[in-house]
Amino acid sequence: MIFTKHSNTLRWVIIAASFIIVSLILWKTYEFFQHFKEEERSKMENWSFAQTDLINSEENATNLDLTLQILSSNKTTPMLVINEDGSLSSFNNLDESKIKDSLYVQKLIKSFAEENRPIEIKFDGKLYSTLYYGNSPLLNKLKYYPLALLLIVFLFGAVIFFFYRSNKNATQNKLWSGMAKETAHQIGTPLSSLIGWTEILKSENVNPTYISEIEKDIDRLQTITERFSKIGSLPALELANIKKETLESYDYLKARASNLIDFEIVMPKENILVNLNKQLYSWTIENLVKNAIDAMKGRGKITIEIVQIETTVKIKISDTGKGIARKDFNKIFEPGYTTKKRGWGLGLSLTKRIIEDFHNGKIKVLHSEKDKGTTFQITLKCA
Repeated sequence: MIFTKHSNTLRWVIIAASFIIVSLILWKTYEFFQHFKEEERSKMENWSFAQTDLINSEENATNLDLTLQILSSNKTTPMLVINEDGSLSSFNNLDESKIKDSLYVQKLIKSFAEENRPIEIKFDGKLYSTLYYGNSPLLNKLKYYPLALLLIVFLFGAVIFFFYRSNKNATQNKLWSGMAKETAHQIGTPLSSLIGWTEILKSENVNPTYISEIEKDIDRLQTITERFSKIGSLPALELANIKKETLESYDYLKARASNLIDFEIVMPKENILVNLNKQLYSWTIENLVKNAIDAMKGRGKITIEIVQIETTVKIKISDTGKGIARKDFNKIFEPGYTTKKRGWGLGLSLTKRIIEDFHNGKIKVLHSEKDKGTTFQITLKCA
């Protein structure tokens, strides 16, 4: 208990520390971006001063080497110089083929004005032109750096989350497996005693029909014990007739169901061989039939149909119950999902695992309609 408490505290400390570190990185990135933006503006202001010197040189001959060097030093920042009358004076680092289009120029002016405040070029208090400039390619790339960082953090967090979740699920699976094996072990003792009492009853001239039914229930308890003992380990498959195994489960369930349930089974005449674990397969049929009975509230019709299609066999189990909403077709197979007040939501999830993980088959809701019934379909490969 103490270990769990400390683990939770450590987890929240790590999350808080990660949040603080990410926030500091984003803040520093923002500061660097703003600093870089100010540096670019300073370069553009120097360029405007050099342009003013060039205008002044038309009236006063001076050494223009430094001025021309500053004017030609801009190799990255896109810029437009617009005269007072709105005409284009000069441009730099822009597509020359597009700059001839006046609409394209107007769009650039608007875009640049939104990115950076325009710089007016004046001489003797008179406005000569206006400098519009956009962000350099490097600055644009830097702008998306925080988003990339957040994406990396998100992916890293997702990996940690799924690792933690899978680790937690693995621990829970070990716990359930241990509980199942212990249950099988505990059932073994009274089961052995029941077998002994059955032999005593045979010698007491009890009605053989009663003893026969008790023996069937003892066999069922032995089957349940085997089922639980197999949880957590890979079960062995053997060649079996799917018709025979389905019929045995069908007969057992029919004999113990209410007379208000109408049972029907439809199957081909020829045998169908499948690699099967008999105990787990009977568990699957039992789960589906019991769910069908619950869905019909103890009154209705259950139909089991076996159909062979080329190299596969399909087992369809239909009922006339309340039906399942289409949005829940996949959800019903998730562990813990149940519509019953006292249900654990494990039956269909175990059924899915038995069919898909142990038998390499498929199980799905083939069809369902509200207040008319549901059909489940199991698909297995023929041997």
